[in-house]
Amino acid sequence: MKKLNGIKLKHRKNTENSSTVVFPVPGKVRIPMSMTMGAPCQPLVKVGDEVKVGQKIGDTDAAFSAPVHSGVSGKVTAITDYRNAMGVVCKMVEIETDGAQTVSDEVKPPVVTDKESFIKAVRESGACGLGGAGFPTHIKLNPKAEIDTLIINAAECEPYITADYREMMENPEDIINGINMLKTQLGIKRAKLAIEANKPEAIKNFTAMAENDDTIDIITLPSSYPQGAEKVIIYNSTGRIVNEGELPADSGVIVINVSTIAFLYRYMQTGMPLVTRRLTIDGNAVGEPKNVQAVIGTSFRELLEFCKADIDSIKKLIAGGPMMGMSVPDIDMPVVKTSNALLAINHYDERRTSNCIRCGRCVRVCPLGLMPADIDRAYKIRNIEELKQLKVLLCMNCGSCTYVCPANRKLAETNQLAKSLIPRK
Repeated sequence: MKKLNGIKLKHRKNTENSSTVVFPVPGKVRIPMSMTMGAPCQPLVKVGDEVKVGQKIGDTDAAFSAPVHSGVSGKVTAITDYRNAMGVVCKMVEIETDGAQTVSDEVKPPVVTDKESFIKAVRESGACGLGGAGFPTHIKLNPKAEIDTLIINAAECEPYITADYREMMENPEDIINGINMLKTQLGIKRAKLAIEANKPEAIKNFTAMAENDDTIDIITLPSSYPQGAEKVIIYNSTGRIVNEGELPADSGVIVINVSTIAFLYRYMQTGMPLVTRRLTIDGNAVGEPKNVQAVIGTSFRELLEFCKADIDSIKKLIAGGPMMGMSVPDIDMPVVKTSNALLAINHYDERRTSNCIRCGRCVRVCPLGLMPADIDRAYKIRNIEELKQLKVLLCMNCGSCTYVCPANRKLAETNQLAKSLIPRK
């Protein structure tokens, strides 16, 4: 099988042995009504309403979305407009917490009798891809194509982030039980738990746990970036190729994040929806890097202070990893469903961009064999037909091309802009 291109990064998994610490319930949470791909929700509560833990506070009739729940009990004090890091505006519910953490009567294990009721329960959980993409899970688990393989993405290939690794080390039974649950409910015969080679303890533990189950394979992925990218992990786990314009389901595969599958198992047992997130808090401005479990809506500032960050020294704040994360414009932005890391950097050099020297490094590292320098040129002259020929829509925005460019050109960013020029079918 052909080896895909990639790059070697310093892993910097500084918190891999740091057990998850539960962050105290904050005095106030701010919960956006759009935290996944798809349509934003509309608030189901109004100012002055009392809410409880696990209560649904936002929903929509749109199929491609997921409901929003409260992770605290307290009173709704405001409903405002919120602009996220991508510039998208949605409603946001602000709740003043009462410290009681009273659980809503809505929280109870769902009744599942068939696939339809299972998919409905997944939607009601509010689940989405917890690796950062935020694709609504109930949509992913209900494709029209026939599926024969379930891939659990446990690569966590970005530097610094160890949130998924801690899930694997702290809740391995939930992961195995979640795999078996999905196989049963969706009628999938085989599962592959794919873990990057830089996590030997996790590989050892799960190999032992699955030793007597011939329907679960433990796959050791190469220790190179970006192993967690969907097309890459499918190829390295099964040898199958997802072509341009296709979904993983078209190749008979569903890929689901390891933390998502563990959450789904717990939800089916307890009925508690997605109201908390585990985040890795790290970076050279952080005095005590940690893995922190916080309720959704907690401000980034409070988490950074909890980890002894020097707030005044922060030059750049990144939500996610250094390769695919988003620069945070406001330190008081809230934790959302897709939050898995917060990196606070106190020294950042914005390197000067110069002309392309045609060295070809960007081509040699692209896992999909794209030509970023040519895409950059076609984008600048707005040549849509050439962008199509260059297969820009295959780009996963892993950032490898930008990382290796000696001219410091923003190639991955340009690829994303170029994709927006091509009309979608």
